[in-house]
Amino acid sequence: MTPSTMLPPGMKRRLKRLVRVYHRMFFRFTPADLRRALLQLGIVPGDVLIVHSAFDKFLGFEGGPVDVVRALQEVVGPDGALMMPTIPFQGTAVEYALGDPVFDVRQTVSRMGLISEVFRRCPGVVRSIHPTHSVAVWGKRADEIIAGHERSDTPCGRLTPYARLLDYDGKILLMGASASTMTFCYFAAEELEPRLPVPVLTRETYAMRWKDAHGTVRVSNVRLFARGIDHDLSPLIAELKRRKQWRQGRVGRVRLALVRARAVYDAAAALADRGMFVRKLVGQP
Repeated sequence: MTPSTMLPPGMKRRLKRLVRVYHRMFFRFTPADLRRALLQLGIVPGDVLIVHSAFDKFLGFEGGPVDVVRALQEVVGPDGALMMPTIPFQGTAVEYALGDPVFDVRQTVSRMGLISEVFRRCPGVVRSIHPTHSVAVWGKRADEIIAGHERSDTPCGRLTPYARLLDYDGKILLMGASASTMTFCYFAAEELEPRLPVPVLTRETYAMRWKDAHGTVRVSNVRLFARGIDHDLSPLIAELKRRKQWRQGRVGRVRLALVRARAVYDAAAALADRGMFVRKLVGQP
């Protein structure tokens, strides 16, 4: 039991209010401040940008999730593209698949944070069809980025928006989110699987149902990411920093990080050759 769980409910509410007041006094920032921080970090108009975020880290922010989305759209501009994973589960894909869900491209909620869920509902945003690893996209190339994801028999392979991120020399932005949320790394893992000491994907396929925008239910037989894989990306982040490819910043108390997808792939390939990218969890058979 932690000290916070021992507090009476009324005291916990007062404590939370004090925390919010503290951040508004000393770490207040506005949507304009966020835009400036993103530009200073290295995002430019025309970028193809995938974003991982945690809105609960935006303490002191003078706005809501919609304001974050607008700031991101304004930074990449109409000639760029904004992407966010809209994965519908937490935990492992295999556990999710065993629950026999039906992925509805219009209705299924994103479990990748509040900003991603708000983003997928925004005007002009389209969403790829995949039962486990869908992506929401806004911008000039949105339709071509999501095209064909439903035909992919793996979550993040060559027919997916994650591959297009590499094709378009895209960038990956973390806003208050940990490096472990970078779904592009799963594309790298799929591509590099023949060079890795452990299988990345399951041998068996899972029959998973999905519903398209017209309400038609179809079934895809997909291989999923294997259980028992170590998702610790600290060696990858260390390699990116060693190569001076990892850019960091801050707005308020929100930590920001930016990296090119190509740099991530190249660093992952180098680690794969040294047996340091994608390993089994200790104690797993």
